Amino acid sequence: MEFEDVVRRRRIVRHFKPDPVEPDVIEHIMRITQRAPSAGYSQGQSFIVVTNPQTRRAIGRLCGETDDDPSPFRHHWVSEAPVQVVACVSEAAYHRRYQEPDKLRPDGTEIDWPVPYWWFDIGCSCMLFMLAVVNAGLAAGYAGVVDFGPFRELLGIPEDVTPVGVMPVGYPDKDIPSPSLARGRKGYEQFVRRERWDAGES
Repeated sequence: MEFEDVVRRRRIVRHFKPDPVEPDVIEHIMRITQRAPSAGYSQGQSFIVVTNPQTRRAIGRLCGETDDDPSPFRHHWVSEAPVQVVACVSEAAYHRRYQEPDKLRPDGTEIDWPVPYWWFDIGCSCMLFMLAVVNAGLAAGYAGVVDFGPFRELLGIPEDVTPVGVMPVGYPDKDIPSPSLARGRKGYEQFVRRERWDAGES
C-alpha cells in the first residue's frame, strides 16, 4: 500500500469483526513499531500484546466498558477486538539514559526536561503502530488509561512503567463515525504557520 493511502485510511475504529488475527501479523506490526524514534536511544517504550479473552474483558472494564450503556462508543468496543495492545513508557529509562556521561550538561547535571521526551516518543510509537496496522489490512482504536494502578496489577506492569493507553486491533466491521468529526478539520493555514506564529496577522 502506498504511504499516502495508509495515512488517509488511518482512523480510530470502534467495531471489529470476531475473526482472529494471525500472531505473525501482529509480530510484524510490532517489529515495525519498534523502529519509532527514541530520545538518546533511551528506548523507554514497551507494549503488551493481549489476546486472552478473559484479560481482554478485564481491560475493557478498566477502560470504562459497561453493560448498562448501549452507546456504540462505550459498549464492549475495546474487548470485542481479538487483540489489544497496551502502550507503556518508562520515564525512569530516560532519566537513566540522560544521567550517562554523554548526555549530561557541561556542569555534570541532568537536563531539566522542559518537554518530557518520553511522552513524545510513546506518541510516535503509537502512530507508527497504527500506520503499520492499516498497512496490514487491519484497524485499530485507542482508549486512554484513567487509573494506572489496576492496569499495573492486572498486567504485572512495574511501578516505574506507565500504561498510557490501549489499542484494540482487528479486522474492521461496519463502524459508526464519532460525532466529534462534525467539528471538521481546521484549515491548513491554521495548522501550518510560516516563519512566525503571528505572520500575516494585523
